[in-house]
Amino acid sequence: MSNSDVAVDAAPTPDAARLADAVIPDLDWGVLPEGAERSDFAAPSGTLARVALGPASGPRVVLVPGATGSKEDFVLMLPLLAKAGYRVESFDLAGQYESWRAGPWNLRPPRLRYDERLFLDDLLAVLDDGGSPAHVLGYSFAGTLAELALLERPQRFASLTLMSAPPEPGQVFRSIKRIGAISGFTSPRQGAALMLWGIRNNLNRVPPGRLAFVRERFALTRRESVDDIIALMMQTPDLRAQLAATTIPKLVAVGEHDLWPRWLHERFAAEIGARLAVYPAGHSPCETAPHQLARDMLALFAETDLTP
Repeated sequence: MSNSDVAVDAAPTPDAARLADAVIPDLDWGVLPEGAERSDFAAPSGTLARVALGPASGPRVVLVPGATGSKEDFVLMLPLLAKAGYRVESFDLAGQYESWRAGPWNLRPPRLRYDERLFLDDLLAVLDDGGSPAHVLGYSFAGTLAELALLERPQRFASLTLMSAPPEPGQVFRSIKRIGAISGFTSPRQGAALMLWGIRNNLNRVPPGRLAFVRERFALTRRESVDDIIALMMQTPDLRAQLAATTIPKLVAVGEHDLWPRWLHERFAAEIGARLAVYPAGHSPCETAPHQLARDMLALFAETDLTP
């Protein structure tokens, strides 16, 4: 049995990474780590807010947030990967948080929706803004974007980490917990409204500092971008066979309490030839298990030639 066939529970016994994650305090998520560099990136859809940390000469790591997210979702991971010698970058997707000015009206010719090609071309532009391949993490919806980018521009990838990404194609909400049974009867806008309601009302029971930041972020995030992302997730492409044919190291990283059941993530990892790591977390291991996730990503990076 190969490594890609094995589901690995991250840290089955307490280790340094798990112990460090267990004592993460409530914090102000709007504050970036010391030394982090903010910049604006001119993407096809407009100006994207970007952050980077770590030596400029280090191998690149690009962390891509998902719907309603932002670069700040990775504030705990940035210094961990940068300390290991990597140049770690993240950016807000078009229409999300500080990239709220980016959108389909900026394209040439202009388009009406935040479609798959818009997000994909933005990501490819970010990856092209560097001279070497990058280790890429895609979070949730951005996992699908990263998959598409890998298949279109494989020379830009050193490794791929899919964190809490949809583990099946098509209408991916059909299998999520609680509302999966009714998701087929809702429109993308209704689905987005339900998701936003749950986040605003703290159904995930995040700490006060995190909740305050998330609510503040909604003041900038464009509702139409969220609606359009939900519509895209309801038509997730089936890329499993193509991903399995790629040769770079791949990791599927999920929380044991993720939106989708564990068995779907296990099956998905096996189908695409990826390792699986499961953390004592929900949909956001980058927030609640960053030390464990960073540890496993560094082990993934070590399988490549792109290490410090």
